[in-house]
Amino acid sequence: MALEEGVTSFGMEFSVHACPSRIRTEVATVLPGADLDKLLIVPTCQRAVTDLVKTGEEVEKEKDELLEKFMEWAKKVCKTLEDQGYWSDFIDPCSGLAMIHQDSQIVYSEVEALSILKGYSTANAGCCKVLLHPKWGSSVYPASMFSCAPKDVLLKAIEAAN
Repeated sequence: MALEEGVTSFGMEFSVHACPSRIRTEVATVLPGADLDKLLIVPTCQRAVTDLVKTGEEVEKEKDELLEKFMEWAKKVCKTLEDQGYWSDFIDPCSGLAMIHQDSQIVYSEVEALSILKGYSTANAGCCKVLLHPKWGSSVYPASMFSCAPKDVLLKAIEAAN
Protein backbone atom coordinates (compact mmCIF):
# COMPACT_ATOMS: atom_id res chain seq x y z
CA MET A 1 0.00 0.00 0.00
CA ALA A 2 1.32 3.41 -0.99
CA LEU A 3 2.23 5.91 1.71
CA GLU A 4 1.77 8.70 -0.85
CA GLU A 5 0.86 9.03 -4.53
CA GLY A 6 1.28 11.88 -6.99
CA VAL A 7 2.03 13.06 -10.49
CA THR A 8 5.02 15.17 -11.54
CA SER A 9 4.72 18.37 -13.56
CA PHE A 10 5.52 16.37 -16.73
CA GLY A 11 2.85 13.72 -16.07
CA MET A 12 4.91 10.91 -14.51
CA GLU A 13 2.97 8.99 -11.86
CA PHE A 14 4.84 8.14 -8.67
CA SER A 15 4.07 6.53 -5.36
CA VAL A 16 6.04 6.10 -2.14
CA HIS A 17 6.23 2.73 -0.36
CA ALA A 18 8.03 1.21 2.60
CA CYS A 19 10.02 -1.84 1.49
CA PRO A 20 7.64 -4.81 1.81
CA SER A 21 8.85 -8.17 3.06
CA ARG A 22 8.06 -9.82 -0.31
CA ILE A 23 10.92 -7.94 -2.04
CA ARG A 24 13.30 -7.16 0.84
CA THR A 25 15.77 -9.89 -0.14
CA GLU A 26 15.89 -8.70 -3.76
CA VAL A 27 16.26 -5.05 -2.75
CA ALA A 28 19.03 -5.95 -0.29
CA THR A 29 21.03 -7.64 -3.07
CA VAL A 30 20.47 -4.82 -5.58
CA LEU A 31 21.14 -2.05 -3.01
CA PRO A 32 23.43 -3.62 -0.38
CA GLY A 33 24.22 -0.27 1.29
CA ALA A 34 20.60 0.68 1.94
CA ASP A 35 19.04 0.54 5.40
CA LEU A 36 15.92 -1.50 4.56
CA ASP A 37 14.17 -0.39 7.75
CA LYS A 38 14.31 3.24 6.55
CA LEU A 39 14.18 2.61 2.80
CA LEU A 40 11.37 4.14 0.76
CA ILE A 41 10.73 2.85 -2.75
CA VAL A 42 9.44 5.30 -5.36
CA PRO A 43 8.15 3.44 -8.41
CA THR A 44 7.24 5.69 -11.33
CA CYS A 45 5.21 5.21 -14.50
CA GLN A 46 5.26 7.36 -17.61
CA ARG A 47 2.55 6.99 -20.22
CA ALA A 48 3.84 6.13 -23.67
CA VAL A 49 2.16 7.11 -26.91
CA THR A 50 3.14 3.80 -28.46
CA ASP A 51 2.70 0.28 -27.14
CA LEU A 52 6.17 -0.41 -25.73
CA VAL A 53 5.86 -4.16 -26.33
CA LYS A 54 6.18 -3.46 -30.04
CA THR A 55 9.53 -2.97 -31.76
CA GLY A 56 10.82 -0.49 -34.27
CA GLU A 57 12.44 2.90 -34.58
CA GLU A 58 9.42 4.84 -33.30
CA VAL A 59 9.18 2.68 -30.16
CA GLU A 60 12.93 2.92 -29.47
CA LYS A 61 12.87 6.70 -29.91
CA GLU A 62 10.02 7.03 -27.42
CA LYS A 63 11.74 4.71 -24.91
CA ASP A 64 14.86 6.90 -25.15
CA GLU A 65 12.81 10.06 -24.51
CA LEU A 66 11.05 8.51 -21.50
CA LEU A 67 14.38 7.23 -20.17
CA GLU A 68 15.92 10.72 -20.43
CA LYS A 69 12.97 12.30 -18.56
CA PHE A 70 13.19 9.76 -15.74
CA MET A 71 16.99 9.96 -15.45
CA GLU A 72 16.98 13.76 -15.32
CA TRP A 73 14.25 13.74 -12.65
CA ALA A 74 15.84 10.96 -10.57
CA LYS A 75 19.27 12.62 -10.65
CA LYS A 76 17.75 15.87 -9.34
CA VAL A 77 15.80 14.16 -6.57
CA CYS A 78 18.75 12.01 -5.47
CA LYS A 79 21.19 14.94 -5.52
CA THR A 80 18.85 17.03 -3.37
CA LEU A 81 18.52 14.18 -0.87
CA GLU A 82 22.21 13.26 -0.84
CA ASP A 83 23.13 16.94 -0.32
CA GLN A 84 21.02 16.71 2.86
CA GLY A 85 22.88 13.54 3.94
CA TYR A 86 20.30 10.92 2.94
CA TRP A 87 21.17 7.72 1.10
CA SER A 88 19.41 7.68 -2.31
CA ASP A 89 19.68 5.82 -5.59
CA PHE A 90 17.76 5.04 -8.75
CA ILE A 91 17.66 2.20 -11.23
CA ASP A 92 18.68 2.49 -14.87
CA PRO A 93 15.55 1.05 -16.51
CA CYS A 94 17.61 -0.23 -19.46
CA SER A 95 20.03 -2.32 -17.40
CA GLY A 96 18.11 -2.76 -14.14
CA LEU A 97 21.23 -1.71 -12.22
CA ALA A 98 21.64 0.92 -9.51
CA MET A 99 23.13 4.15 -10.84
CA ILE A 100 24.71 5.80 -7.80
CA HIS A 101 25.78 2.96 -5.51
CA GLN A 102 27.22 0.56 -8.05
CA ASP A 103 28.47 -2.07 -5.59
CA SER A 104 26.11 -4.72 -6.97
CA GLN A 105 25.54 -6.18 -10.41
CA ILE A 106 22.17 -7.67 -9.45
CA VAL A 107 19.28 -6.56 -11.65
CA TYR A 108 16.16 -4.97 -10.10
CA SER A 109 12.92 -6.16 -11.67
CA GLU A 110 10.77 -3.07 -12.24
CA VAL A 111 7.87 -5.20 -13.50
CA GLU A 112 7.90 -7.57 -10.52
CA ALA A 113 8.25 -4.71 -8.02
CA LEU A 114 5.36 -2.73 -9.49
CA SER A 115 3.16 -5.79 -9.55
CA ILE A 116 3.85 -6.23 -5.82
CA LEU A 117 3.85 -2.56 -4.77
CA LYS A 118 0.89 -1.38 -6.86
CA GLY A 119 -0.89 -4.63 -7.67
CA TYR A 120 -0.48 -4.10 -11.42
CA SER A 121 -0.99 -7.07 -13.71
CA THR A 122 1.72 -8.48 -15.95
CA ALA A 123 1.74 -10.35 -19.23
CA ASN A 124 4.28 -12.46 -21.06
CA ALA A 125 5.68 -11.03 -24.27
CA GLY A 126 8.09 -13.57 -25.67
CA CYS A 127 10.73 -14.16 -23.01
CA CYS A 128 9.90 -10.97 -21.07
CA LYS A 129 7.33 -10.07 -18.47
CA VAL A 130 5.52 -6.84 -19.34
CA LEU A 131 3.80 -4.48 -16.91
CA LEU A 132 0.15 -3.68 -17.60
CA HIS A 133 -0.87 -0.30 -16.23
CA PRO A 134 -4.57 -0.30 -15.24
CA LYS A 135 -5.35 2.63 -17.59
CA TRP A 136 -2.53 2.56 -20.17
CA GLY A 137 -1.98 -1.16 -20.66
CA SER A 138 1.52 -1.86 -21.99
CA SER A 139 1.98 1.76 -23.10
CA VAL A 140 3.88 2.41 -19.88
CA TYR A 141 7.51 3.07 -18.96
CA PRO A 142 8.27 1.99 -15.36
CA ALA A 143 11.34 3.11 -13.42
CA SER A 144 12.23 3.33 -9.72
CA MET A 145 14.21 5.36 -7.24
CA PHE A 146 14.95 4.73 -3.57
CA SER A 147 15.84 6.78 -0.51
CA CYS A 148 16.36 6.47 3.23
CA ALA A 149 15.11 10.03 3.74
CA PRO A 150 11.96 10.57 5.80
CA LYS A 151 8.82 10.70 3.65
CA ASP A 152 8.27 14.46 4.08
CA VAL A 153 11.88 15.22 3.05
CA LEU A 154 11.56 12.88 0.06
CA LEU A 155 8.31 14.53 -1.07
CA LYS A 156 9.91 18.00 -0.84
CA ALA A 157 12.81 16.78 -3.02
CA ILE A 158 10.33 15.35 -5.54
CA GLU A 159 8.43 18.65 -5.60
CA ALA A 160 11.68 20.60 -6.07
CA ALA A 161 12.62 18.42 -9.06
CA ASN A 162 9.37 19.24 -10.89
